[in-house]
Amino acid sequence: MGMTMTQKILAAHAGLESVESGQLILVNLDLVLGNDITSPVAIREFNKLGKDAVFDKDKVTMVMDHFAPNKDIKAAEQCKMCRDFCGEKEVTNFYDVGQMGIEHALLPEKGLVVAGDTVIGADSHTCTYGALGAFSTGVGSTDMACGMAIGKAWFKVPSAIKFVLKGKLNKYVSGKDVILHIIGKIGVDGALYRSMEFTGEGLASLSMSDRLCIANMAIEAGAKNGIFEVDDITLEYIKEHSSKQPIIYKADDDAEYDEVIEIDLSEIKSTVAFPHLPENAKTFDEIGDIKIDQVVIGSCTNGRLEDLIAAAKIMKGKKVAKNVRAIIIPATQDIYLKAMEMGLLKIFIESGAVVSTPTCGPCLGGHMGILAKGERAVATTNRNFVGRMGHPESEVYLASPEVAAASAITGKISSPEEVM
Repeated sequence: MGMTMTQKILAAHAGLESVESGQLILVNLDLVLGNDITSPVAIREFNKLGKDAVFDKDKVTMVMDHFAPNKDIKAAEQCKMCRDFCGEKEVTNFYDVGQMGIEHALLPEKGLVVAGDTVIGADSHTCTYGALGAFSTGVGSTDMACGMAIGKAWFKVPSAIKFVLKGKLNKYVSGKDVILHIIGKIGVDGALYRSMEFTGEGLASLSMSDRLCIANMAIEAGAKNGIFEVDDITLEYIKEHSSKQPIIYKADDDAEYDEVIEIDLSEIKSTVAFPHLPENAKTFDEIGDIKIDQVVIGSCTNGRLEDLIAAAKIMKGKKVAKNVRAIIIPATQDIYLKAMEMGLLKIFIESGAVVSTPTCGPCLGGHMGILAKGERAVATTNRNFVGRMGHPESEVYLASPEVAAASAITGKISSPEEVM
């Protein structure tokens, strides 16, 4: 029996000729990731192991992004622990204020992940790197500690769902709409501990930003990982950002899938996920008049330059609605700088929005945009669970940068066509 993309990568990293779903294997790791929330727990566990050094100082990375710049004393202490550990262990890729960005935007940008890699991260959205043709998945801080110590991790080989993409996205529709459509179709447990594997001629119409967004939210369907077939778009991105040599793994023709789902991209419309689950996906023929208090455009899902350009096109020359707070968060310092050079920040500020340094901040209810009781936000983030962005009685509506920008202008959940 043939293997899927994920199974081929795992087999290679386990030193095996083949693997099958359900098999337990010990895998060699190319990168171990942590952030300022999850790394301190991993550091404490690592210290219990009595190791003097990490397995490879070039293959461990920590990014200070969730509560950074530090929001309070506890956040400062957590970042200091990470800073001290990485200094002592001579970890090469430590990213602090001034150099950091939101981790899942920063690592591809820095070229730390390429096709064929196996990556674990103590953050559930580590599945983002599947956009590059890598196997990447979120783990707990204890697994991160062991990964830092020995460079290995245990996995149960996942089965897979094959998504065959065809057609081309319409104007104002992006990768965020695609993944919200898919999660709305299969549910938040529709891919539970399975690999979501994306292929088909429709890939050619998806930018790398679209793919990174889609792979990022594979976990919101319960998936172990999401992964895209490597094509010229992937290889061009990797060549631009990394000196590492990618390894391309294609699924066998006789690979076994639990199911095959065809998606016609031309049929996907602007989509909004209503509270309190990403599967509560609705298109604008189902959405009424819903007033909002806040808009957040950013996060590891939609804080890339392409996202900011899309939002700026809609907000240019317009004003944010009265009593709406619009918060724009470029995902990395490089994106921030390019957005500034392109004049995007000027557009946002003149519209009445604020622009933040890179941070996860409001996405997890950390800082820089907490919601009060009864408030509603449209956000380009990836989760809208109860209390995710603040008060348990607040509401988060997940949407694309285009929809978020339009909603900021009208003061209610709106499609881009309403303001253009």
